[in-house]
Amino acid sequence: MTVETLVRLLDADRWSLSKAAGLLALAGILAGLWGLGVLGAGPFGMVLALAVGGAGLVSGGIALAQRAAAGRERGQAFSLMAEDVAPCFLTDAQGQLLLRNAAAEAGYGADALSLVAALGQKMLAPGEVLFRLQRLAAADGHASQDVPVHGGVLRLSVHLAAEDRYFWRIDQFAPPAAPDAGAPVPEPVARPGDPTVSSDLEEVPVALMVFGPDGVLRVANRAARDLMWQGEIRAAMFHDIFEGLGRPVSDWLADVVAGRHPGGSEVLHARRSGDDVYLEVTLRRFVDGGRVGALAVLNDATRLKTLEAQFVQSQKMQAIGQLAGGIAHDFNNLLTAIAGHCDLLLLRHDTEDPEYADLEQIRQNANRAAALVGQLLAFSRKQTLKPEQLDLQDVLGDLTHLLNRLVVERVGLALVHLGSRTDRVLGAIRADKRQLEQVLINLVVNARDAMPTGGSIRIETEPVTLAEPLRRNRAVVPAGDYSVIRVVDTGIGIPEDQLQQIFEPFFTTKRVGEGTGLGLSTAYGIVKQSGGFIFVDSTLGEGTIFTLYFPVYDGDPLPVAEPVQRKPAARQGEGVVLLVEDEAPVRAFASRALRLRGYTVLEAENAEEALKTLEDPGLEVDIFVTDVVMPGMDGPTWVRRALETRPNARVVFMSGYAEDSLSEDQLRIPNSVFLPKPFSLNELTATVQGQLH
Repeated sequence: MTVETLVRLLDADRWSLSKAAGLLALAGILAGLWGLGVLGAGPFGMVLALAVGGAGLVSGGIALAQRAAAGRERGQAFSLMAEDVAPCFLTDAQGQLLLRNAAAEAGYGADALSLVAALGQKMLAPGEVLFRLQRLAAADGHASQDVPVHGGVLRLSVHLAAEDRYFWRIDQFAPPAAPDAGAPVPEPVARPGDPTVSSDLEEVPVALMVFGPDGVLRVANRAARDLMWQGEIRAAMFHDIFEGLGRPVSDWLADVVAGRHPGGSEVLHARRSGDDVYLEVTLRRFVDGGRVGALAVLNDATRLKTLEAQFVQSQKMQAIGQLAGGIAHDFNNLLTAIAGHCDLLLLRHDTEDPEYADLEQIRQNANRAAALVGQLLAFSRKQTLKPEQLDLQDVLGDLTHLLNRLVVERVGLALVHLGSRTDRVLGAIRADKRQLEQVLINLVVNARDAMPTGGSIRIETEPVTLAEPLRRNRAVVPAGDYSVIRVVDTGIGIPEDQLQQIFEPFFTTKRVGEGTGLGLSTAYGIVKQSGGFIFVDSTLGEGTIFTLYFPVYDGDPLPVAEPVQRKPAARQGEGVVLLVEDEAPVRAFASRALRLRGYTVLEAENAEEALKTLEDPGLEVDIFVTDVVMPGMDGPTWVRRALETRPNARVVFMSGYAEDSLSEDQLRIPNSVFLPKPFSLNELTATVQGQLH
């Protein structure tokens, strides 16, 4: 650092003389690391600087400060940094230049006020790279990156010098010459001053390993041994330690050592017994005492890999949910037509007819198919729920008789209310009773199947108050009052590696043909759609606990649309129905079903045709029965338009999609109800009759 440069910086009034003196001392300590030989002056010093970053630099500075008087050593260190052959800069948090040495002035000039402006002479758009490295240094103490530039490579190294001061060192290298194809790479000749790896790496607080061209582990420092083998010293090969590139890891190592590959970072699986560990391995070629090898820097990436796996899993779950919701409309239209025409046929056959049993089989299997689609919709949280205020003790009391028939004689079933111990009342919840019962049935059946030799199932209920949010896995249960259900079994348990997959659709631990893998995913979807939370705990050989949290419902009524004035109710079979459905088989079934009940039915294939029919002012229409999603204008849109001139008409919306496909505004259409597909003949006629009466 020249005196003239310092004077110019002080004249710019960026810092007071006292602060500048402090920065000089601090920068001197940092620079002294090179001068005192902590990192070395040869090529290995540069490689080691990249590998250990600021960790070695800072630790060396602390050791230096502890060994001598602060003032004398700082002055000596600054003088060493000032003579460093590499350009060195000191910046503030905004990237403004505070100090630079003579090499920096010679290579980048003395006029630039910021490091971005200085490096703009060498590389394009340096700002993004510099501030990213600065953020990494602020978090980890150091960072570095090799940036290709015209005529070579710039190695940018940054170290956190103080709370908001950053020390930068810029090294430039010529690009490595590509070796001739098939030609052996000669062993470089050792130069005087090359450091010995074993002594320099042992105490570095970064996990480092050195491998030979053949993959043999030469050196593993203490941090690496602690990370991999609890401190033990072992002999190993590169491919014995790591796996997971998609190609042999030994090939990667050989390419780096031979200079065919510049190195870089890869996330590899560590072959550690009993552990599922992932490491980010940064590999660089270097020379150790005349021997060519590879330096590997190890960082634990297990958490990063876990987050990546969770993200991939969430994308997969979302994709399946979208698929389930998308196919539900077409499936439910088909099932409506099949089951509906089956109902029409059953009307013409009595129980003594030989064909009655065949028709009944068709109807039952259509209902089973509808239930399967319902399970997919429950998983994707796109099913239509009919929530109501429920008392869990009453629900479980009514359900116990069915559950007792589901479990075999060798499995016992008990219902326990833990709140009775503290005289606390189990709060009411808001959920769909039928769907909640399905959740409990699925959990009990799973528990029964997990106890092939017998055991016990206990269903517990308990009022719980969370004073602070409960964090489990990726879920956060807000603070508040909850009614908790636990399904506890004494079965074989679930392996830990399967707990993360237990709620995935089609995942099952049962043998082929013994389960669809939709039971727990359905339970998960229903609980989440009801505003609750579900967790699982399991121990192999001891059993499993499923815990369900439902927020206590305070009973406030939901807002409803104000109905318009109703006209006098019609008798059953009286009234005019405008049926709007784009699927011809569904329209044919619904039309015949309503006519059989005595209604006058006007049919329309789409919304535009329906509105054209209503242009006749003399036409009386009592109720609109319309599909929600149709080509062109959708159901709610044309109904709103029709109600402008016919405000007393009643409305039945029907759809193969869930009711949440209707927006909040559409749900507020007066005098309207929702009929989900698939529906039976009786469900259709009962809904229409209920609207008219």
